[in-house]
Order: sequence, then C-alpha cells, then structure tokens
Amino acid sequence: MSAHTRRRRWAIALAAVLASTAGTVGVAPAEAVAARTPPGLVVADGATQPVFSMAEAIRETVHVRSDMDSDGDGVLDTITALVIRPEETNSALKVASIVKASPYWTVQSAAARRSTVTDPIADPATHWSGWLDEYFVPRGYAVLEVEIAGTGTSEGCLSVGGAEDQRSVTAVIDWLNGRTTAAYGDGSPAVASWSTGSIGMYGVSYDGTLATQVAETGIDGLKTIVPVGAISSWYDYTRAQGIGYRSWPVRYMQGFTTRWGNAGSRLDCVAQYQGVGDGETQAGWDHGPFFVARDYRDDVDQVTASVFLVHGQQDDNVKTTQWGRYWDQLVAHDVPRRVYLHDAAHVDPFYSEPRDPVGRWMDHWLYDIDNGVMDEPQATVARPDGTRVTEAAWPPSTTTDTSLYLGPAGNGAAGSLTATPVSGSQQFTSSGAVAETTMVSSPGTAESYRLAYLSPTLPSAHRLSGATRVELAFTSATTSTPLTVLLVHYTGGSSTRVVARGSLDARNRDSLTTATPLTPGQRHVGTVLLEPKDYLFPAGSQIGLIITGNLNEFIHPDPQAGQVTVALGASRAVLPLTVTPAPACADPAWNPTSIYSGSDVVSHNGRRWRAQWWTQNQEPGTTGQFGVWVDLGPC
Repeated sequence: MSAHTRRRRWAIALAAVLASTAGTVGVAPAEAVAARTPPGLVVADGATQPVFSMAEAIRETVHVRSDMDSDGDGVLDTITALVIRPEETNSALKVASIVKASPYWTVQSAAARRSTVTDPIADPATHWSGWLDEYFVPRGYAVLEVEIAGTGTSEGCLSVGGAEDQRSVTAVIDWLNGRTTAAYGDGSPAVASWSTGSIGMYGVSYDGTLATQVAETGIDGLKTIVPVGAISSWYDYTRAQGIGYRSWPVRYMQGFTTRWGNAGSRLDCVAQYQGVGDGETQAGWDHGPFFVARDYRDDVDQVTASVFLVHGQQDDNVKTTQWGRYWDQLVAHDVPRRVYLHDAAHVDPFYSEPRDPVGRWMDHWLYDIDNGVMDEPQATVARPDGTRVTEAAWPPSTTTDTSLYLGPAGNGAAGSLTATPVSGSQQFTSSGAVAETTMVSSPGTAESYRLAYLSPTLPSAHRLSGATRVELAFTSATTSTPLTVLLVHYTGGSSTRVVARGSLDARNRDSLTTATPLTPGQRHVGTVLLEPKDYLFPAGSQIGLIITGNLNEFIHPDPQAGQVTVALGASRAVLPLTVTPAPACADPAWNPTSIYSGSDVVSHNGRRWRAQWWTQNQEPGTTGQFGVWVDLGPC
C-alpha cells in the first residue's frame, strides 16, 4: 500500500471518528468568557508574569477538521496544529491562545525548496524555532503553530493567498472555540477544553499575511493580530502599477506551490496549482479577479480584531506599500490600531529587541488587562541613527501635502525642484542596463538615461510621513514605457539613501485593469505612486527625484521603452511633509534686487552664504558647487 493511499484511508477513518464526537466539545464560547484575568495567572505592572514551567508544558499535535475539500477527494481536509500549553491547563486553568500559521513547515531538502523559484525569505527552521512559545507559554498562554492546507502534514491544496489558506486557520480558531472537532494521531478526540476562546495571531511575512487575511473575515474569537512585514495585497506584492517587480518571476505564485507544497498536495493538486499560475498571469501584469480575491483591504469594515502593524522601512521584499495602504483602511474604518516602523529590512525586530510591547498588547486584548496600551502613542518610528519618535496618531497632524514642481537646471543638479511651476521640458531615453547606484549618483551631471532634480539645500528638517505621488505630463516616442521614480536623500551632492521607489506602466495611467497604448508624440498624464515612508531629511540636505524608464533591478523591463519627454511646469511631486521652522538668522536676508560683492554675507532659507564676486538676482543654494555663493552652514 502506498503512503498516499494510507494517508487517504487514515483521513476517511478520522472523518468517521470526528463525526461520532460532534457536539461533545466543552469549550465556552469567547463571548461567555469573563472579562478578567483567569485564576492562576500572575499580573504585575500591567503584564502577565512568567510563572509557568516551560519544561513541564504539554506538547501535542492535533488534526482539525476543516469545512473544505480543497483537493477534491471527497473527504474534508484536516489541518495540523502543534500546541504547547501550560501543564496546569490539564486541570482547571483556561488560557488564551497565540496562533502562528504558516506554509513554511513542509519537510523538503533545501535544494528542493530552492529548485523552482528564489525567494528572499530565509529558509525557515523547524517547529518551535521562534520566540513565541518561550515568551508566552510561561506567562499563561497556549501557543499554536498551524500548517496550512497542502503544507507540512496538513491535507488539501495550498492556494497562495486564496480562500483555502484562510479556511485552514479559521478551522483552528473554530476548534479553539468549540465550533469544530479535532483528533490526535491515533484517532482519539482532541478537545480544547482548556481554551478561553480568545485568540491573537502573530506572524512574519506570509505568516503575518495569514493573520491579515483571517482578520478580514471578522471571525468570532480572533481578538487581535500582529502582522510583521506582512502582505495586504498580493497584486501590490508582485506588481507595481501595471508592471511586475523584478524580484518575482512571471509565475512566481505557482512556483511557490511547487516549493512549499507537501508531497501529497503536489500529487493531488496539480490542476489547482496550475490554476494558481493561470490566474496570476491571466491579465499579464494588470489587475484582475485573481488578485481581487487576494486583496485584504477591501473588507476592512468587517475586521473586529485590533491590529498592531510592524514593518521595516527598508523592506524591499514586502514593500512598505503593504502596511501603508492597509493602515489607510484601518484609519478609515476606525479599527483599534498601532504601528511600529523599524529601520531594518524583512525581519522580525523582536528577535533582537524587547518583546514586551507585543506581550502587553496581547495581555490587554486577550486577557482584558487594563495596562494602558491603548492610551500610549499610536505610532513608534525608529530612525537610522537609532533614535525613536512616537506619535499620538499617524501620520502626524502637522503633515501637509507639499508640491515641488520639476524645474530646469539649478540647485547643483541637472534639474531643480521649485515651489512654483516653470515652463520647459527635458527628456531621457530608457536604458535598463544602468544600476540603481549609478542612476542616483552625480545628480549634477546630465545623463541620457535619467532626469535628476534637487531641491534647494533644506534650511530645516523636513519629515516625510506617507506616500509621495509624482504627477508627470509626458510624451513618448513609443507606444509603451515604464515611468520609474526614485525619491533620494542627498547630502553634499551624494546619495545618502534611496528613500522610496515607484513605477507605473504608462499604458495603465488610467486603469490597473486595462492597458491603453500610448500615442507617440501625444501628451499624456500619469501618476507614479511611491512607497509610503516615515523619513527625516535633515537641515543641510536636499530632496532629490530621479526619473527614468526601465530599472532592471526594480521592475521587469519593457523592451518597447524609448525616449520620453517630460513637461516641467505641468509635472510635480506631492510629498506629505512636516517642515520644521527655519532658525532665525542675524545676517541680512538675501534680496534679489540687491547687488552683492565678494565677501558679502547674507542669510537665506535658514543658512548663511558668502558671495565670491559681484552678483545680483542669483539665489543662494541654486548656483552649484562652483557658483558665486559659498554655503557657510546653518544660522
């Protein structure tokens, strides 16, 4: 008898056992749980204390009956969940649960996992290799690691963001609330009589994505989620505005099923996995029904759980678009929320940082501990220098949309950013062969493959809080081209950091679902949406924009891309900024009608300037490194 046949026969037998035990589960529904700390837990300073033995904790594996037959074999799929809970739960103690669901526990060799598609997410370790169990079980929680359908030892088909992923997790939440049944490996009933029915979900990357997806269902019992570096839209994960990110192959999501689906699903779900690839490519890089079903922002009005978002501002895997656009919906629907923006990439910051912010959040929402977490600042932002700022709300109330228009050469660059529109045009010819580091270097040098624009030297700090949009009026020599924009922090003419990126397939300028070819030589208007960030441009630095077409490190190249002409006065960047008032200056303010001679000192935009020779109507900060005005620093 093959292993596959044995698995099927075991499932049929288990289904009979589960049916016979239906209605015997004795878990109190979540709404019946008293809003107080369960007896046996110890709380001090508003936080549960680690008083339960990890060594004596109960470890068990249960197989939960779901409500789906995703592989079409006539048997409802069972979902595997590994559980660790305090030993005291075998007697009177009832506890809340922390659930981490994941596709990453399939047992394969590293070579097999890498054979189809390269994924920047590191290969996961075995079960219980994270920090959740060690932190929460001693504090009086159960921790569950759930293998979603088609992965690990769970039955069914992996759907890569589809309904089967979500229903895998809701089955476990139902079990914890007495709404479905489960069995141990020997077929005996597994009853969660120790569960209060209150659940919090935590996860990084795909694991956090599952938390976001499940919260959209409004399922009873899910009280809070903590998605870390998580996806809220699979379209925005794999694509910009009508064009694919270079990180992911054309059929990336189908490749994911081959990499992470278990042996049974790779045998039973061939058609389903082919359907994933067909769905993601049905509309090319455009938006379509496949991605509508994998958008978790459109039903935020159904979310009843609180949300604690965590995201890295240098995350180029799950880009900050994922948390930023989700946050906008949480604000719009007044979902209880918090956000922590760290300055690293695609990582869980709590591996190296104190975990108590997560612990206190769970204590409040799962045990109703009045510890004041909802009275604390809503947002925490870690800066590159290690400092942190907190805000009562995000974006800060001082944030104002600020328009900077594309202008002609000046400010030490091939182009300038000005407060008022000016006439003129500039052009570039797309070249995907140029690396990003080259693209942003030497902004004062005109290059055929890009346009570069710099603001005047900032007299005071400018804080970006949100998503920049760049409105471009342009003509194209071809019927198709990407429009790619980089927002760059420059210091002394050198790039300090690429702050945000964005790209638009110009054919999708009016719709993400329908591409309309460009008419060569005719003016069109398109808006490039950059990734939301919270970033500080300090006094003395400059805000820069780089505009190009193909950027092969960022997007899949468009072979038709050619020459593009940008109309300056009709094009602008709109940045959500908080501008710190410039310091007062003792030197006389620069006046465009005054005449200045060598060694004259003036103040302008919060900085001191010395003339090197006779000048009139030449604005300090616009004459470049070798111009008439020498920058003496801030006032």
